[in-house]
Amino acid sequence: MIKFFRSVYCVIILILLVACSGNVEKKSEASSEGNPVNFKLASTYPSSLTILGTMATRFEKQIDLISGGNIKFRFFEPGALAPPLETFDAVSYGALDSAWSSPGFWSGKVPALQIFAAIPFGPDSAEYMAWYYNGGGQEIFEDIYHKHNIHSIICGISPPEASGWFKKEIKTLDDLKGIRMRFFGLGARVMSKMGVSTQLLATGDIFPALELGAIDATEFSVPAVDQKLGFDKIAKHYYFPGWHQQSTFFELMINLDKWQTLSERQKAEINTTCGDNMRFGIAEGEALQAEAINKLKASGTIFHKWPEEFLDAFEAAWMDVAEEEAAKDPDFKRSWQSLQNFRASYKTWKELGYIKADR
Repeated sequence: MIKFFRSVYCVIILILLVACSGNVEKKSEASSEGNPVNFKLASTYPSSLTILGTMATRFEKQIDLISGGNIKFRFFEPGALAPPLETFDAVSYGALDSAWSSPGFWSGKVPALQIFAAIPFGPDSAEYMAWYYNGGGQEIFEDIYHKHNIHSIICGISPPEASGWFKKEIKTLDDLKGIRMRFFGLGARVMSKMGVSTQLLATGDIFPALELGAIDATEFSVPAVDQKLGFDKIAKHYYFPGWHQQSTFFELMINLDKWQTLSERQKAEINTTCGDNMRFGIAEGEALQAEAINKLKASGTIFHKWPEEFLDAFEAAWMDVAEEEAAKDPDFKRSWQSLQNFRASYKTWKELGYIKADR
């Protein structure tokens, strides 16, 4: 009888050990997956805006799919959670979980972040990504953002922009003086040196300002985006190339405290989804422009290319701006120097490996 109870006791202990082992495995699995995430995602761009906004809503859908529903970002239109140009502070303080934007919007707060948005006479998308991911850019970017309690991830990219819409044709450099123009990022500093009165307006404010005469000109994005916004209905003169934004980065900002609560797997899933968004963004951006240009030509838009005299003047002004900004701000200086060093090295490969357009 004693042997029998001993046998039963052993079986019970064995069952309990197996059950406990299963629970440990489940807990370990749950720990690696992380607690379910439900973040509100504010935006500086409306969801209807091709590339700039649609990349955000694409991320919203893809992260839900990739994480198996364990990570959810809920997109909110500009102004729904915070004024578009105040989302940086809101994410920093933790009032917002996350926001979709471009680092260039925060030039007044952190000048160095402009280096991670778009560079006048800067790299194309391939070279820009090469520097960011493999040339030291990402490490500097994250270090700067972490000082402000934000973890930001480059999560989208667009091809070269147009240089801008003008109500009147620009025939000489003097014609630029006194023009009131919406302009973004470091290019705005260049245009200011050319005598242009620049201001940064959120997406929804540009068309009314142009229509009502508060501004005389605007730059914004690529032809596919500009055409959707209807700038051609007011300003007929459309200038190229977009010397100020040969490629543009977009970002997913997440409050740093909240980012640090995520599991390694969750962080990897977000990074992977943003990487896929980069691939999609550049492919879609390149594919959409020809059709948009044809529509704009049909609507009566007059296309112009800046003469070399203008481009030379813009570039000289830009080098002055870069030098001034680097002298004022250590983070700008190290970011700019890192990019410059990479480009100097990369130039050897670019000249050897790629066919030149003017061969």
